[in-house]
Amino acid sequence: PPHDYIQATVVLEAWARRIAAWWEGGFDLLLTPTLPEPPTPLGAFDATPDDPLRGMMRAAQFVAFTMPFNVTGQPAVSLPLAWSPAGLPIGLQFVAGYGREDLLLRTAAQLEQAQPWRDRRPLLHA
Repeated sequence: PPHDYIQATVVLEAWARRIAAWWEGGFDLLLTPTLPEPPTPLGAFDATPDDPLRGMMRAAQFVAFTMPFNVTGQPAVSLPLAWSPAGLPIGLQFVAGYGREDLLLRTAAQLEQAQPWRDRRPLLHA
């Protein structure tokens, strides 16, 4: 493989190890927003003729909190624990250390029992 590929792989692996090491410091869960802003209107990620990369660049900003754990493979769950003034769900993401899916599932079950969301629907939904 080209040198740049090997160098990028080494950097990515070191970054993943640093993220995973956070849980070794005695933490059980990390809580983040799922998204950096409320749900967007349809078309917010569309490319335009003068900016064909617009959608991709916008999407990259939108996954700022979920991307690190998709890359590292750590277990995470997004729960609709808040609602915008427009009645749209706002997700909170819980992330656990490697192999701690059990902790995420127990936490999610307890939160759903305390604040049920099963029957909540936005005014417009598919």
